[in-house]
Amino acid sequence: MSDVPSGLLEACVVVGAGSSTLRELYQSHQQGKIKELPLLETEVLQVHAPPFVTKESVSSETKGQGHAPAFTRIQRRRSFIKKKRGRPGTANGEVAKGSDGWGGTTEDISVPKDLDLIALPQLCFPGGLQIASEQREDSYHYLVFTDVFGNRTHAVVVQYYRPIQFSQDGGHQNGYRLSSKSSRLYTAYGICVISKYPYYNALRDCLSCLLSQLKPSWMGDFEERVKEFSAKLALVPIPPPGQLHVVFSLRPLQIGLPSREDKDRPAVDLDLHLPFLCFRPRQLLQIITSLLTEQRVVLFSCDWARLTLLAESLMLFIHPLVWQHPFVPVLSSQMLDFLMAPTAYLMGCHLHHYEEVAAETDDLILVNIDDGIVSSSSSDGVDLPDVPLAARECFLTRAEGLQMHYDLDVCHRGSSTDVNDQRAQRRQWQRKLNTHIQNITLELIVNIFRTGTLNPMTITLNLTPPPPLHPHREVHHHLNYEHRVFNSEEFFRSREPADQPFFKKVLDTQIFHSFLRDRLNRKMDAFTRMELSTRTETYRLKSMTESPRRPTMQEMARKYTSPESRLSKRLGASLPNLGDGVGALVGPLMQNSLKKIQVDRGLKSPQKPVRCFKLPEFPPPLAYHYVQNYYQEMITLLDKAISGVAFEDSSLLACYHYLRGFVNTVAGKRLDALEDFQNLYKTDTDIFPGELVNALVDSLQDGERAQANRRTEIKRLISRVKKDHERERTCHDDEAVKRFQLPKKHMQLEDFVRHVQESGIVKDQGTIHRLFEALTVGQQKQVDPELFRVFYTFWKETEAEAQEVALPASVLEHLEANECVFKLSSSVKTSHGVGKIAMTQRRLFLLTVGRPGYVEITKFRDIEEVKISSAPFLLLRIPSLKIKTTLRKETFEVNLKSEVDLWHIMVKEMWAGRKMADDHKDPQYMQQALTNALLMDAVVGCLQSQKAIFAATKLAHFDRMKLEVPMMVPKTTSETLKHKINPSLDRTSPQAVDVLLYTPGQLGVSLDTEGDGNPKLWCALSDGKVVVFDAASWSMQQSQLQVGSSRVNCMLGVDRQQVWIGSQDSVIYIISTRSMSCNKQLTDHRSEVTGLALGERREKYSPKVAYSCSAEGTVMTWDVSTLQVRKQFRLSCDRLQSVQLCSGTLWCCARDCIMEVWKNGTLTRKISLPEQLRGSPTAFSSFLLYQEKEQLWTACIDVGELCVWHLTELTKPFQRIQLPDCAGVTCLIKVKNQIWVGGRSSGKSRGKIYVVDTQRHTVEKELVAHTDCVQALCSAEDRYVLSGAAREDGKIAIWKVE
Repeated sequence: MSDVPSGLLEACVVVGAGSSTLRELYQSHQQGKIKELPLLETEVLQVHAPPFVTKESVSSETKGQGHAPAFTRIQRRRSFIKKKRGRPGTANGEVAKGSDGWGGTTEDISVPKDLDLIALPQLCFPGGLQIASEQREDSYHYLVFTDVFGNRTHAVVVQYYRPIQFSQDGGHQNGYRLSSKSSRLYTAYGICVISKYPYYNALRDCLSCLLSQLKPSWMGDFEERVKEFSAKLALVPIPPPGQLHVVFSLRPLQIGLPSREDKDRPAVDLDLHLPFLCFRPRQLLQIITSLLTEQRVVLFSCDWARLTLLAESLMLFIHPLVWQHPFVPVLSSQMLDFLMAPTAYLMGCHLHHYEEVAAETDDLILVNIDDGIVSSSSSDGVDLPDVPLAARECFLTRAEGLQMHYDLDVCHRGSSTDVNDQRAQRRQWQRKLNTHIQNITLELIVNIFRTGTLNPMTITLNLTPPPPLHPHREVHHHLNYEHRVFNSEEFFRSREPADQPFFKKVLDTQIFHSFLRDRLNRKMDAFTRMELSTRTETYRLKSMTESPRRPTMQEMARKYTSPESRLSKRLGASLPNLGDGVGALVGPLMQNSLKKIQVDRGLKSPQKPVRCFKLPEFPPPLAYHYVQNYYQEMITLLDKAISGVAFEDSSLLACYHYLRGFVNTVAGKRLDALEDFQNLYKTDTDIFPGELVNALVDSLQDGERAQANRRTEIKRLISRVKKDHERERTCHDDEAVKRFQLPKKHMQLEDFVRHVQESGIVKDQGTIHRLFEALTVGQQKQVDPELFRVFYTFWKETEAEAQEVALPASVLEHLEANECVFKLSSSVKTSHGVGKIAMTQRRLFLLTVGRPGYVEITKFRDIEEVKISSAPFLLLRIPSLKIKTTLRKETFEVNLKSEVDLWHIMVKEMWAGRKMADDHKDPQYMQQALTNALLMDAVVGCLQSQKAIFAATKLAHFDRMKLEVPMMVPKTTSETLKHKINPSLDRTSPQAVDVLLYTPGQLGVSLDTEGDGNPKLWCALSDGKVVVFDAASWSMQQSQLQVGSSRVNCMLGVDRQQVWIGSQDSVIYIISTRSMSCNKQLTDHRSEVTGLALGERREKYSPKVAYSCSAEGTVMTWDVSTLQVRKQFRLSCDRLQSVQLCSGTLWCCARDCIMEVWKNGTLTRKISLPEQLRGSPTAFSSFLLYQEKEQLWTACIDVGELCVWHLTELTKPFQRIQLPDCAGVTCLIKVKNQIWVGGRSSGKSRGKIYVVDTQRHTVEKELVAHTDCVQALCSAEDRYVLSGAAREDGKIAIWKVE
C-alpha cells in the first residue's frame, strides 16, 4: 500500500568529504605543501532509508511465515549513483570489503523521493567542512525541509571528527599508530537523521547514542552500525495525539517521544523558553508582529542550532495561525542569494553575514539571536506596528510570571544517581513550562483578534483581558458564513485607532486569510476553544440579541472619561486612542507591582496526566523474522496495557487502540488494524486517522476483503470510511474567503438578500425582503447599485455618529449599562425645554443643551399614544410629535419640524415591538423592532424624496401587525409563560427545534475539571446542529456543536459527563459535557436511531445500561461504561419510534402499535390503535407511562385527543380526553401531577400546549405561544417546562409549573 505511516525515521544520510579529496589533502599536508587547512566540498556518502527488510528477503525455508513486509511502505524512489573513485581513504579504519560506505564500486542507492541530495551536503555543513589539526567537539544543528505543498520534514545533524590516515604508499594504516614524523589531520562527518515529525530533542539523543558506539569502533564497521541504527529508528512508532507518550531504549539512554496535544497541533519536542532567554518580551512581540504582517525576517546566530530552534518556537507561538511562506531556518554560505526573494519569508544564516545581508537587501527584519537585537536593514529603522494594546499588555504581564530556571525548581532535591531518572525529571519540568508558554502565546493570538475596548485596570492587575463587552467587535461577527464573505472594512473601523496600523497590514496577509477560512469552516481548534472558554456571562447575554452595532453606556463611560480622549468623527475612527491615558494609569502601578501585586501566570489549563508506553528492546533490525517477532511483542504489550485501562479513561484507551492499529498496520495485519481503528469511534473519534484507514482499506487483498465482509464491524467501518472519503473529496470547505464589495449591477431580490447579508447590516431574510420592498416602492422590483451604495453609506455614517455621542456622567447614571444611543435628533424645542431627542432600545430622553442634562420622556412600554400635531410659532404652525404616557398626566410635545414623520413611525414601531416583547416574553421582538426603526431611518436618508416616508412604512412590521391582527396573548398563556429564547439567532432564517433535553447542574464544581456546573438546556436543530444554553441564565453557551448533518431524533443525559444523541444517519453521537465536544460515536444501528432510554440501577455498583431503538425495529442494550452492545433484538412493527423502561420491562412505541417486551426481546403485550381510529391514516405519535397510577397515556399524529389505558387492561382505553382546537399531538411529558401535551391547532397552524389534570382527566390550561407546531417538550426539575417549535417559529418557550 502506498500510504502506510512511516516510523520515526524517514532516512539517515551520511555526508562528508570524498575519499580522493581526503587522500590528496593528506599527502600534500605530509609533504608540507599546505600551510593553511582549507574548506572542503562535501558529498553524500551513505543513504539509509526503509524498508530495510522485506518478506521477499526471507530465505526459502521461512517463506510463508508472517504476514507482510516489516515495513511495507512502497515509495517511488530515485537512485543516487556513487561512482568509482579508486581506493578510498578511511578515518581510523580498515578497507571495507566489496562495496563499502565510501564507494570503491558503482552503487545504486535507493533514496526517498522527497529527499534533495543536492542541497543536503551544504545544509549538513552550512559553514563548510573544515579540516582540523586537532580533535573537535561534536556539534549538532537542526534542519527543516519544505516541499511544494507546504509539508515539512525535519532533520537533526551531528558533525563529529575522526582522524584521517593514509600510508605512504597510498594504503591505509590501521588504528591510530602513526610514525613520529607524521602529524594528524581530522575530518568531520555529518550524520543527518530525517523524520516527518519534529522530534528534535529525541533525534539528538538518538544521535548521541549512536556516536557513543561509533567513536571506539573501527571505520570498517561504520556503515553497518549506521544502517543498523537507522533500521531501529524505523521500527519506532509515532505516538497518537493525546496523553500517551512513547519511550524506547537506545543504549545508554531512554528516549521519549511526546505526543501531540491534538490532531491540529504538531508535537513539541524542544525548549520553548529559549526565545525568552534570548529576547525581552517586547522584542518577541516585534518578531511575532513581523510574522503576522508577513515581513521578510532573517535570523542570525553564530550557533547553527539556535536558528532552527528559535524559528520552530516562533511557529508554535503563532499557532493556530500557519506561516504560509518560505521557511528555511538554516541557509548555507552558498544559499545567501535566497534572501533576495521578493516574497515574505523566514530564513536564518550565520552571524558573520549580518553586515553583508543588511547592506545588500532593504526592508528586512534582522533578528540577532546572540545579542537579542531586532532591527531593520532599512535606514529608517524597524517599521513595525505595535500589537494591539490590550493583547500586548496582557502578554508582557504573563511573560513576567514565567519561571524559566530549572535549577530553582530542583534546588531542594538530591542528586540523582540515574541519568535516565534525571532526564525524565527535566522532561516533565520542560513539558509543564512548554504548556504554560503555549497558553500565553495562544492567549495573545486570541486577544489580538477579539479584544475590544481596553480596560487598563484589568491589565494592570494581571487579570485576563475580558472579551469585548460588545460582541460585534470580534472577527466572527464580520464573517458571513452563508456566502463566505469577510467585511474587512467594517472590521478595520471597529478596531481601536492606535491598533489600526497593525490590522491594516495584517488584513491583507495570507496567514490571516487562512485564519478566516478556518473560522468560516467552523473549525474547532485551539483558538476557538480558548475564545469560547473565556467568554464572560455578560458577553454571552449580549450576544443573545442581534442588534445593530452601537457603543453601550458602559463602553461610553470608559470612552469619555476625559475630554482629551474625545475624537473627531473626521478621523474615521470608531473608538478613542487610549494610549496616553492607559500609560498614565499603568505606569505608577507597574512600578510598585512587585510590592503589591502577585504576578499572575496566565490562564490555568489543567494538564492531563501523561502515560508512557515503553517499547520492547530492539531486535536485530535487519532480520525479517526478528522484526516480525518484535512487532508481535509490541502488540502483546499493548494488549496488556489496554486490558489494564479503566473504560472511563476513554481518551487513554483510544491512544492505545490507535498505537496498536499503527503497529498492526506496519506488521501487515490489516484486518486487526481496522478493528483497532473501529474502536476509536467508541473511545475518541477526534484522533481517528481517516487518510490512513482509507489507504488501509484500499490495500486490502481479495482474501482479506472477503474476511472483512464476514466481520460486521469492519464491514461497517469500510463502508463508512469510503462514504466519508467521497464526501471530503467533493467538499468545498477550502473555498476562498471573499471580501465584501458593494454591488456593481442592478439587483433582483435574491441578489439583494445576498449583498445585505454580506454587508452585515442584517441577516434575517424576512426583514431584508421588507427592506427590498421599501427601496423599490413605485418602481421596477430591482435595486440600483448607486442606491445601495447611498443606503450602505448612510447606515455606516449613522453608526459612526453614534460613536461620537458624548454623554456626560450625569446623564449616564440614568441609563442602564447595556443601553445604547441609536438615534439622536437635531436640537429642537420641546415642552420640557430645548435639546436633542435621544432614542435607546428602552426609552426616549431629552438631552438638554447648554449645560447637558437628562430629562426622561418615556420608556417604550409606558407609551399610551403617539400622534403628529402642530405647534404655533409666531404666525406659523410647526409639525410636532405628541407622546402620551401612562405615568404622566401631561403630554410630551416636541417640535421636530421636517423630522416629525420619521420619528413618528420609528417611535410607533419601537412601541409596538416593546409591547410584543412584553406580551410574548421574547426580548428579540424588541431587537427586531429596533432594527426596523434604524432601517427606516436609513431608507428615508437615502431616498430623499416625497415617497421616502411611505417607503419606510414598509418596514413598520410590528406596528402593522398590531393594526391588522391584534396580537393579544391569552391571559393564561401570559401568566404561565416566563421567557422565550431563540436558538437560531446566528442563522438567516429560523430552524426547527427537533429535540430538547435538560441536564441538571452540580453546585460547587471546579471550573477546571468539570465545566461550570450549571444546569444546561440542549437544543437540537434541524440540520444536526446542537445549541447549548446555560439554564441558570438562559445565555447561549455553545453554538457550534455539530453531530453529523442529519436530523436529530432523540437525546439522553446518560450521566453528568455525557449526552447521547440519536440521529437520522443511524449513529448515536456522544457529547462530553466537560469539553463540549463530540468525540465518540456508536455505529451499530443500521437504520435511523429514533429512541433512547436509561436503564434502572438496582444496586449502587451494578453496571449502568442504556437502551436505543432504530426505525426498522432493532432494540439494543448498551453497557454505558464500555459502550459495548450487551444484547439486541428486533421487533416486527411499522417504524419503531421510541423506547421507555418501566418496572423491568421495555415499552416500545411504533406507528401502528405499542409493545411491552422483556429485556431479552420477548413480547408480552401489544396495544393496537384504538378501535375508533383503525382504518384511518393516523398513527401513534407518543406515549407516556404513569407508573404511580398504573396508567398508559397515548396520543396520535392527526387526532386531537388523548387515550388513557389501565396497565392491567390494555384492550381498550378507559378514558378519552378531547383537546380543544387540536389537530394532532406530537409529544407528551409528565410534570408533577400534570400531563403536558404538545401539538398543533386545527385552524391556522399554531403550536399549542395543553396542561391536563391527571386526577380529573380534564384540560386545565390551553397555552398558545408558538406560531408553528410544538415538536419538543422537556421538564427542568419540575419547576419549568420548555417547549420547542417547528421551523416557522423556531423558538423555545419557558413555562412556569404550578
